[in-house]
Amino acid sequence: MAPLDDQELNTAIQNAESLAWSVRGAAGRQLAGSDEIEDVADVIHRLLLDAQDTWVIQETAEALLERKDTIGLRHVLLAYSQAGTYDTVDQLGDALDCNPEWMTTQGADRLIKQYRELATDPDAGVRNEARQILAKLRPREEWARDSEADS
Repeated sequence: MAPLDDQELNTAIQNAESLAWSVRGAAGRQLAGSDEIEDVADVIHRLLLDAQDTWVIQETAEALLERKDTIGLRHVLLAYSQAGTYDTVDQLGDALDCNPEWMTTQGADRLIKQYRELATDPDAGVRNEARQILAKLRPREEWARDSEADS
């Protein structure tokens, strides 16, 4: 995604307050791809916990994960750790579990490395969510051993 200039960034921040779910979702996608992500972290967090429409949550979470960086993943984990409704937990959990990066060895390796880094995050919520996800994963060595045994 192309970097947002100041006017586009300000417009996206304003659109995050819109009554229309489609406008909020588009704003979440824009802000998630911004180079200024730390400056708009509170707005992104609010969109990840949008109480009015799960599509806003989905669009924002997917855009953050599409960054393929630790900061995007961290934002999703932080919101996941603070989600207060079933729908929000479900939407954020789906974004994390169904991340297409899990489908490739390179993507999965990158995600595991990022989760390991986040398992030592200063925020307890992020740290605990990262550790729980890592605990569900089988080491690659076990998969290889099981595949050889099946052959």
